[in-house]
Amino acid sequence: MKNRLKILELTNFSAGICGVWQRVKEESARLREKGYDVRVFSSNATKGNADIACESEILNNVKINRFPFKKLGGESFMNWNFEQEALDFSPDIIICHSYRHLHTTKALKIAEKLEKQGKNCKVFLVTHAPFERAESRSLLQKISVDFYDFFVGRKTLNKFDKIIAITKWEIPYLKKLGVQDSKIVYIPNGIPEQFFILKKQAKETNQILFLGRISPIKNIEVLIRAMPLIKNKSLKLVLAGPAEEDYKKKLREIIKELKLSDRIIFHKPVYEIQEKIKLIDSSKIFVLPSKSEGMPQSLIEAMARGKIVVGNDIPAIRDLIKDGKNGYIFKNIKEGLAEKINTAFRRDNSQIENNARDSVREFNWDRVINRIEGLFKSSF
Repeated sequence: MKNRLKILELTNFSAGICGVWQRVKEESARLREKGYDVRVFSSNATKGNADIACESEILNNVKINRFPFKKLGGESFMNWNFEQEALDFSPDIIICHSYRHLHTTKALKIAEKLEKQGKNCKVFLVTHAPFERAESRSLLQKISVDFYDFFVGRKTLNKFDKIIAITKWEIPYLKKLGVQDSKIVYIPNGIPEQFFILKKQAKETNQILFLGRISPIKNIEVLIRAMPLIKNKSLKLVLAGPAEEDYKKKLREIIKELKLSDRIIFHKPVYEIQEKIKLIDSSKIFVLPSKSEGMPQSLIEAMARGKIVVGNDIPAIRDLIKDGKNGYIFKNIKEGLAEKINTAFRRDNSQIENNARDSVREFNWDRVINRIEGLFKSSF
């Protein structure tokens, strides 16, 4: 293998709060530290608002180039033209992020053009688990997804050198789309080493924590409605994260209806690692009631801190939590959630907490980046 491979990372967003961008940012920085020549290309859109990001910047010693975009539907389906700049960079590897986006099929065409110029360019697709999202899609979006899968996905997926699944639960979906077993490799998103190595950062208090985006897909109302059924009436609920205002208003109405204003706290979003760890450490139980998840980062972070975790019975959470062994799974009803929280308070959870921590060690970024580099080495 060459000593200094050129790697191009393609992602819709490189500004704003975006889970895909968090992987790209960490992955590109760590690959740069290992000596690779890494470039990130994205649209100039900012995830979460209407701001236009700057044309270029250097972040963690990685150059980011951003291109004007045309929105085609939803929050992130867009077109942005970067082909000539990619050809000029002439990468050895293209890592394109998010299945069902136009930049991924453009990556294949770029590799074909480079091949004609005598360049052997490998193209890897990181899926980012888009399959269990029906709850958040309109009818038109569902039709568009089915159309893409049948007419584009089935024809292009096997053209990628590897399909990188970030979760195990999405692999059967890829196989249904006709992806060959030999093409699929599982490499999850990572979480920073600090979640594993830092000593306890705050005294544990009598609170339940939800940490993430406060939006309908997170199903927070079932958590609020479970509160009156929890036997420990001193427990408070902390909801920490950026909020969709209409949904937050709905939640406040439920809180008022149930007379829970003194037990439920809305906390500002927390992004800095040290502050996030303090908030997790100060909580007794972490709950993720989502209707749908790709790879639930906040749940993994809580498990890495050895917390009692409770999650809704969906594929992404079942991949991580084994009920009664390293956490608890509840059915999507308030009674089921309250029962699991009450169970957690009736028993000694020290072994469950240790199991939770041990079960997520594979998500340490040090391990993840070694697996990504191993994929490069096996491809040349």
